[in-house]
Amino acid sequence: MKHTDIKILFNDSEKYLSKSVTVCGWVRTWRDSKSIAFIELNDGTALKNLQLVIEKDKIPENEVKPALVVGCALKAEGRFIPSERNGFELSVESITVLGGCPQDYPLQKKHHTLEFLRTIPHLRPRTKYFEAVFAVRNRLSFAIHKYFNKNGYKYVHTPIITGSDCEGAGEMFRVTTQPWNAGCKTEQEYFEGDFFGARAGLTVSGQLEGEMAAMGLGKIYTFGPTFRAEHSNTTRHAAEFWHIEPEVCFCDLNDIIEIAEDFIKFIINDVLENCPDELAYFNERIEKGLIDKLRHSIESGFGKITYTEAVEVLKKSGKEFKYPVEWGSDLQTEHEKYLTEEYFRKPVFVTDYPADIKSFYMKQNPDGKTVAATDLLVPGIGEIIGCSEREADLEKLKTAMLKRNMNLESYSEYIDTRKYGSVPHSGFGLGFERMLMYITGVQNIRDTLLFPRTVGSL
Repeated sequence: MKHTDIKILFNDSEKYLSKSVTVCGWVRTWRDSKSIAFIELNDGTALKNLQLVIEKDKIPENEVKPALVVGCALKAEGRFIPSERNGFELSVESITVLGGCPQDYPLQKKHHTLEFLRTIPHLRPRTKYFEAVFAVRNRLSFAIHKYFNKNGYKYVHTPIITGSDCEGAGEMFRVTTQPWNAGCKTEQEYFEGDFFGARAGLTVSGQLEGEMAAMGLGKIYTFGPTFRAEHSNTTRHAAEFWHIEPEVCFCDLNDIIEIAEDFIKFIINDVLENCPDELAYFNERIEKGLIDKLRHSIESGFGKITYTEAVEVLKKSGKEFKYPVEWGSDLQTEHEKYLTEEYFRKPVFVTDYPADIKSFYMKQNPDGKTVAATDLLVPGIGEIIGCSEREADLEKLKTAMLKRNMNLESYSEYIDTRKYGSVPHSGFGLGFERMLMYITGVQNIRDTLLFPRTVGSL
């Protein structure tokens, strides 16, 4: 049906002022008196509601009353006029209920806890909080594509169903068409009878396929869903999340760090410019000082420290950490928070991690103990980017794989990229939802996804 988005009315108010317009949306709140009724209408296009003013001497009571219900969907026609209190409002001339809403509608109150809203994910996009979250998510997605397109990257689509566990951690979801009671005597027999004739799973990363694409296309990026059957029931982990993974040929670790910093600053700046209302809302309601934090991230250079130096900083901090800091162990959330929030007070790259705690594909440093890898840590979240220069030397790569008891035959195509015209190349993976958490101040990854998938929750 023909109507005008509420966002367009607010953004181009001069064009529509005093003109007759038609709007559609859902009733957020309403007030009623003897002679006049007010409805706050929202259609999802703008964070701000449009106030409908209904004069009862102009609209029959039997048309007004059904519209005064929180959650019901309306079509309203009237004049778009100035309002001393709201800036603009609609003086209603006719109103139609498109979809009624019974009294058991769960969003009757103005404010609900996030815990409650997680129990009704199908309805929570109708709240202001989640309207703001998904508006920023939308813009952030666009900014990511905009950055890579502007800089000459090709967008490639790597498989979602794959036979390789990129990280080697065994945390893949199995994909099968076999019945639950398949009467197979051996594992080999089971998989031979399956759809692909081999073990298959949902991808944990598109990196390995992305590297293969980059070897012919120069520089590429992927942006899609990834899946990890990791029993980490924390505020930062989800079983299904979105991943951005660029891969760049003829690029060493320092080059990819520069690219990562430029990329992060670009997408933050884009959201600041294009989502002012949403960020103002988060700044007021979720994280005081959020906008200042984001501007500081753009205006200052990111910190940089080696893993070995970071361990020394943490040991000399005088802090009582729950997990002891020792060279060779992974940095915990509390260590990352100290480095970003107290020591550097800004995002920081930690480089040159011990080889034993990093993946097989990372380039080995001359010291024989560390690899050319970095994590980007940000205040409030911790790690949002995992990054490395890839091992380009065929023999060194095979040695690293054998050390981890990996089946070289299963990775024969990947090994071929080092056999045929290998080049220095680097890439990183950015957790999209963690980036969204940093930009909005949202504290739980479950509140950045439309339907979050976590341990025990489908």
